[in-house]
Amino acid sequence: MPMASEYFDFHQRMLGQGVIFSFVGYVSEGILFSLGEALKQKMRLEATDANVTKRVFSIFVEQVQNIIRYSAERIEAESGLPSEMSSGMITVGHDETHFFVVCGNIVRRAEGEELQRRLAQLAVMDPDSIKAYYREKLREPSEENSRGASIGLIEIARRSTRPIEFGLTDLGDERAFFCLKAFI
Repeated sequence: MPMASEYFDFHQRMLGQGVIFSFVGYVSEGILFSLGEALKQKMRLEATDANVTKRVFSIFVEQVQNIIRYSAERIEAESGLPSEMSSGMITVGHDETHFFVVCGNIVRRAEGEELQRRLAQLAVMDPDSIKAYYREKLREPSEENSRGASIGLIEIARRSTRPIEFGLTDLGDERAFFCLKAFI
C-alpha cells in the first residue's frame, strides 16, 4: 500500500472513531501548554459549551501530567538542567453523546497495578461519594513518594460524567501499558 494511502486510512479510522485531537510521542510541561491551547482553540472554534470545554481541558491536563510523571519511557536532561520528557498518547474525541479523553503510556507494572486498584475503588463510588473522598484526600498529608496521582485521579473521576474506563496490558520485563478513558 502506498504511504499516502496508508496514512489516509489511519486518518479516516481516527475520524471514524470521533477523534478530534490526538498526540503520540514525548511530552513536557511546555508541550502540554501548547497542546492545551490548541485543544481549547479547536473547541472554541466548534462553539463547544464553555463548561464542557473547561471539563475536557481539565481532564486533558490531568491525564497529560500523569504521562509526564509516570511514564516509564522518559528522557531526562543532564544533571542540573530542568527538563524531562515522557512518552505517551493523548486523544480527545466525541461520540454520539459525550466527549472523551483517553491517555495511555508505558508504566512500571507495579505502578500500573496500583493505579488500577485506585481506579477500581473510584469506579464503584457515586458522584457524592467521589466529592467527599476528594475533600478527605485534600485534608490528608501527601503520600510518601507521591507525585500527585491520588488527587489527579479523583479529579478526573469527579469531572467525568460517566464512570471512567481503564486497563493495563502486561508487556513483560516488569512493564505494562496503562490506559485511562474519561467521558465528559
